[in-house]
Amino acid sequence: MESINAKYVSQKISKTRWRPVSHSSLQQPEIFATGSWDNEDNKISFWSIGNNGPSGLEDGFEGDPQLLCEHKHDGDVLDLQFLDQDKIVTASSTGAVTIFRHHQNSQTVSVSQCWARAHRYPCDNAPCTGVVCSSPEIVTVGEDGRIILFRADQEGVMRVIENADSSTIHAVTYLRTTEILTVNSIGQLKLWDFRQQSNSPSQILSLSGDRVPLHCVDRHPNQQHIVATGGQDGMLCVWDVRQGNTPFSLMEAHSTEMWEVHFHPTNPDHLFTCSEDGSLLHWETSAHSEMPSFLQGGRNNSMISRSAMAPAGGNQSLISAWLSGDSSKGRLETTHMLPSQTLSVNSLDVLGQCLVCGTDGEAIFVNRQVPV
Repeated sequence: MESINAKYVSQKISKTRWRPVSHSSLQQPEIFATGSWDNEDNKISFWSIGNNGPSGLEDGFEGDPQLLCEHKHDGDVLDLQFLDQDKIVTASSTGAVTIFRHHQNSQTVSVSQCWARAHRYPCDNAPCTGVVCSSPEIVTVGEDGRIILFRADQEGVMRVIENADSSTIHAVTYLRTTEILTVNSIGQLKLWDFRQQSNSPSQILSLSGDRVPLHCVDRHPNQQHIVATGGQDGMLCVWDVRQGNTPFSLMEAHSTEMWEVHFHPTNPDHLFTCSEDGSLLHWETSAHSEMPSFLQGGRNNSMISRSAMAPAGGNQSLISAWLSGDSSKGRLETTHMLPSQTLSVNSLDVLGQCLVCGTDGEAIFVNRQVPV
């Protein structure tokens, strides 16, 4: 726990994301972005944990996040995704989708492009609840049940699926280059194929029994058919989209809403969840002996942004623990990552050996020694 740095920032943090590190470099991430919510003036902010921060960094504690720059954000930041090294896309409670550019030479932020009221009701704005990027494409979802496809290099909208859902769509991720997954407020996971002109999903999976709202989704980086979701009941659900229409396994994770779930992008034996109950959990399968050598020792792995497309294939043994049904409980170890429970942990991101999370307690926590 001593490797965790806490930074109090006088604003509730709704989202936090590492800036992607290039494939070829073996460095650990140093810069991350945060978005705020429920404040009088919301912001997106860029932070550094490296040595390229402002002068005087050596006066602080090593690893203490240093504010590089920030920019006012209209409405709550409901999602945040890096498009590339310099640009980040935000989803706003006002329904707007905005691309911000981080100018690293001058450490300033500017608005590169904005689609105001992208998500809307007939007579009011509808919050944009989720965004996922595969540069130059951007996909957003919202409370209005719409799915919108943008391109960062074009002003117009590429495609809109108007009535994709009759309920709120809470989150979106890529399954493959032309396919996305959405989760909604009635416990459904929907697959959409942009190659099809149809405005209907190509597949619908759902939680059996009660229609528990799903809040978050992430795809296994190597095995695209494996997906993890979390929702209002705090359960961690693992799905195999090739087989059946219900979750493959359900695990009790948190006592209240799970806000985010993320596989480690280069070592998916490790998974992380955070919750309204103030906890941040590290899930680890115990199949280490079967791990191929290129995934051992995390420190020297090449890293990618989680929104980038991972190659198909991968080692089958890596995923056996996630897909071994309820018996997998015995093969999963869970660790509490925060020293003590706090107010809601709204967001987390992990890259290399670095983990960052943001809370309603107006604090950012950074761990640079994640055991992966």
